[in-house]
Amino acid sequence: MNLRELTTPALLVDVDALEANLADMAAALPGDRLRPHVKAHKTTALAARQAAAGHAGFTCATVREVEGMAAAGLGEDLLLANEVLDARRLGVLDARVTLAVDSPETLRAAVDGGVREVLIDVNVGLPRCGIAPSRAGALADRARAAGLTVRGVMGYEGHLMMLGDVAERARLTQECMERLLAAHAEVGGEIVSGGGTGTYALNTWVTEVQAGSYALMDTAYTAAGLPFRQALTVLATVISVTAPSGEMPGWAVADVGLKALGMDHGNPTVPGAQVWFCSDEHLTFAPDAPLAVGDRIRVLPAHVDPTVALHERMHLVRGDGPDAEVLDSWPVDLRGW
Repeated sequence: MNLRELTTPALLVDVDALEANLADMAAALPGDRLRPHVKAHKTTALAARQAAAGHAGFTCATVREVEGMAAAGLGEDLLLANEVLDARRLGVLDARVTLAVDSPETLRAAVDGGVREVLIDVNVGLPRCGIAPSRAGALADRARAAGLTVRGVMGYEGHLMMLGDVAERARLTQECMERLLAAHAEVGGEIVSGGGTGTYALNTWVTEVQAGSYALMDTAYTAAGLPFRQALTVLATVISVTAPSGEMPGWAVADVGLKALGMDHGNPTVPGAQVWFCSDEHLTFAPDAPLAVGDRIRVLPAHVDPTVALHERMHLVRGDGPDAEVLDSWPVDLRGW
């Protein structure tokens, strides 16, 4: 099969870029120094590639991701790095499952759901989940009193991932991790989990890094100066062309829009064109060179995670041309909750 045979919009993965990204990260963070986050790709076939690169433990964001990873035989050590109030689906899995907790309520959900191991989720600066560092030790004591094993702590400096000034990103990462280490001193356990693609090379304080976007990448992370290659694009077809008229420039419209692209980090990028705006099913852009109805273009998403979650399959390709070979097709089988 080649690209001309795919119905658009279609999620594409450049297999050479993917393999390079996996190898580069495995060299930087070998083995259990990396706990890949599957929320970025939601695909067990890709997770299997990460496992083959030496990473046995994985991070998940939803109960569905944990279930799917366990069913795929990738349940050696799964961390649900998110709070849930109903953990019953987790406790019955044939997998090692660790759950993040940050309150008596989420702790009780772990106990009631049959989950036996937890991490204390600590707020290190991102105003999202996580208990205050000064209260982490008391929550750990309460967890142990309830019969849970506390494996350690986690904290996510997500607000720093795309900070443009690398020196400032490093300085603020250290501040965040000092808070996490202070909590860990009170909590105990062997794990200090945190970090992400944007701080993977800067965060030397954690025992494991929860990076995920590095595998496929997006334009927002590329702009942050990271060394990984853009493997993910969305194939689209030009469905309308308007020629220039007077002072009005010409434009083209492709059949990809808000329902196929994660837009929270801004507009996507079309190489050799200026993107004007996205509608539900349309991308309007001004190409540098003339295009014709029926031409195919590759669109670079600004945010990998929500883009992948909008598609049922990802197609592995090699080559840039319109007749590039489709080597394989993987189901995005960890979607849903």
